This record gives sequence, structure tokens and C-alpha cells, in this order.
Amino acid sequence: MTALMYAWSSLGGDPARLSRLTTVPREGVLTARLPVRELARACVGACGLAAAELAARRTGLAEAPDVRVDDGAVAAAFHSERLLRVDGRAPVSFAPLSRFWRTADGWVRTHANYPHHRARLLGALGLPEDAPAERVAGLLAGRAAVEVEETVCGAGGLAVALRTPERWRAHEQAAEVAARPLVERERLDAAPPREFPPLDPGAGAVLPAAGLRVLDLTRVLAGPVATRTLALLGADVLRVDAPWLPELPDQHADTGFGKRSATLDLGTGRDVLEDLLSTADVVVTGYRPGALDRFGLSPEALSARHPGLVVAQVSAWGAYGPWRGRRGFDSLVQVATGIAVTEGTAGEPGALPAQALDHGTGYLLAAAVLRALTEQSYDGGSRLVRLALARTAHWLTSGIRPEPAGGEPYPGPDAWLAETGGAPGRLRYARPAVSFTGGPADWARPPVPWGSSPARWAAAPVAGG
Repeated sequence: MTALMYAWSSLGGDPARLSRLTTVPREGVLTARLPVRELARACVGACGLAAAELAARRTGLAEAPDVRVDDGAVAAAFHSERLLRVDGRAPVSFAPLSRFWRTADGWVRTHANYPHHRARLLGALGLPEDAPAERVAGLLAGRAAVEVEETVCGAGGLAVALRTPERWRAHEQAAEVAARPLVERERLDAAPPREFPPLDPGAGAVLPAAGLRVLDLTRVLAGPVATRTLALLGADVLRVDAPWLPELPDQHADTGFGKRSATLDLGTGRDVLEDLLSTADVVVTGYRPGALDRFGLSPEALSARHPGLVVAQVSAWGAYGPWRGRRGFDSLVQVATGIAVTEGTAGEPGALPAQALDHGTGYLLAAAVLRALTEQSYDGGSRLVRLALARTAHWLTSGIRPEPAGGEPYPGPDAWLAETGGAPGRLRYARPAVSFTGGPADWARPPVPWGSSPARWAAAPVAGG
């Protein structure tokens, strides 16, 4: 089974629709020892198929539009956070304490891009908040990698010991991950079928998510990629963050196209939250499993209060196993699951050519939401879809068959970049990779500054094409 067939099957898609997709292979994109190109192509292709399927459902077309996946567009999209330019300035990707460190028995990787993560890391190590990288390196060089991992994670920070693929497969969390499907899909109740306002296929670009309201409770990077894709397809996406957790400006600009951004204290702003939920169609969360349950945001609580919702969840390690409550990011999942060893050289750990676990999982999450909406239009029911970066990593390392190299020459990303003005400045950005006949070629609007929007929906959802 090809990667695309597997991804589409995991989403519950009709195999017959695969014939509507064509690929433009390109030589030299996302080159790695692992089949990253195949994963990326499959995730974007599955998302395109799901978008085209919903477009056909809403326009009344007998056949879904054709889907085209160009490896060049996919590669640019998977590097979007690196290709972004704000007034000509390159983004800041990783902070000084987000890196690999030698330990007494191997390597550990830490993540400290956010101030609160840096503070927890240094606090766990008994270092002052202004400790330089050299002092951290000296301390870690005398400690065991797993000991560092446990100490930092126990303090709410982010650190993962480097593991070989064999060592990861022997881990209890790996067994839990491997036992789950790539895309977890569940019907939560017997809500009636969803009724969509029809779209006019002749009235401009067809936007299959037009008129839908998506509450975006996600951060870095898979969740925002998913909701950015839903915004491309016409959804009214409102990202909501805690006022005391500002997003990194470059990261917010990259994933904020087509969205609005508000802040809300979910503890004191319960009435505002319930007002948003009362007319929401989709809720997407990207926090640790269970972290938002105390605000009434578990799938079961949401479906009980607001039947007919689609609840989409993404996490690093999955909603199960001993690591279910741990924080994590793409770079750390690569380290734990053996990917960093596989991609390393000369005894030093390496990395994938892009944050492919984040981006790939993001496109699959968007596809799962679109498929859930299509299924609701026939069968009703509140729906839960759930993905995990570690499960995508398992697929990459154990389930994808590499395809022969070849294709058209890859000229670099420039052909898939565009520029626009916006509040953050003059932006150069990667254009969308999801493409189907008659669909949108770009986002309707540039990103807005973090927290600059009111915590309410647009005046009225737009249902037109």
C-alpha cells in the first residue's frame, strides 16, 4: 500500500477517490534517509482529497474536483516557517537553549523557545535564569541523559534523551503508540445530520469550509498548520490563547494566514468561551491530553453541551501510555523515536530536513476535520478525531515504502513563494500546497498580530463560494 493509500484509508476515505489525484514528482526535495518526501506528499494529497470531497458535497457536483500535488509546493509548505521573511528579515527558529547537548552517556535535546520553558529547564537544573549555554553544557556533560530527561520533564520542562530505533521500540510508550491507528476517529453521539448551505461552483473559488466556525486552541506547530489550512478553505478561524502566553511573532505570522487572533482567560472567561462554542462547528486543541478538560473542553463534555461539534485533537505523544501527560515538540519526538539517530552521521544525532512530523500531522488533522464534516452531512453525530506526532513518526519509520527517486528537476522554493503586506510587515511566505480544481490559490487575508482580535466570531459566517 502506498503512503497516500494508507493515509486516505486511515481517514476513512473512499478508495475510488484516489483516481482523482495526480502528482508532480520532483527530484531532490525533502531528501533524507527516511521517506520524508513520500510522507509529505501523502499528507498533503489526503488533505486535498478531503477538501475536494467536501467541495463536491456542498456544490452538488457528481464528481469531486481533481487534486494536484506538486512536490515543489509541498516542500515549500513544509519549510514555511524557515522560508518566511518579515520586511526581508529571516525568522528566528530556535533559541540558544533549544539544541542537542552531550551527556555522560550520550545525548539529550532540550526545547526552550518560550520564556516559561527556558525558566523551567534552568530551574530543574538548579541554574539561574540568566545562565549561559556554556554553563548548561558543563552541567549536562556530567549527567546521564535519561536522568536529565526525567528531571526536566518532572519540572514541566522539555528534554528528551536520544534513543536508537531499537531502544524506542522497547519503550512502553512506543508500544502504546504503535497499537493505535494513524488517525483516531470516533462518533460521540447521535446528533442529526449536518445541513450545509450549498455553494455555487460558478461564483469564484470553491471554499468547502465556507460558513464554518473553527475555534483554534492550538500552539506550535501541527495544530496551527491544520487550522491555517481550514482558513484557506474558507473557515472563520479564531485562534484563542491565554493572555500570559504570547506566541513567538514569526511563528504566529507563518501560521496565522487567514485567521484572527484573540486572547481569553478560559478560567475567568467561561461565559465568553461558551458563547463562542454555542455557534462553533469545529474545536481544535493542541495542548497535552486532558490539559483543557477542567474548562469543559473534553470531547465528551463538548458534545454533551453542543451536539454536532467536530472535536479535533493533536498532541506530541498521544492520549495514552506513560507519556500521555508530557509536553513535546517535533524536534523532541524525532529524538525519542530514533529518527535523530537514523538521520545522524559520525556518531552525532541529526534531524529530518523539515519539521515533517508537525507539518504532516497538521495536514492530516485538517483532512480528518474535513472528512468528519462530510460524514456528518450523511450520518450526523458529534465527531472526535485525534492524532499524535509520535504516531506519525511510527508511520514514517515503520510503515512507508520509499518510492523510486526521480521526477522533474526541483528549481528551489522561489516558484512557490508569494509576498503580501500586513500588520506584521511585508511578508514573503510559502503559498498553499493543498490544491484542487476550482479551489483557492491563496489565503483571503494576511496574518494579524497576536491577540489583536476580539474574542468573538465574525459578524456572520460567509457561506458563498
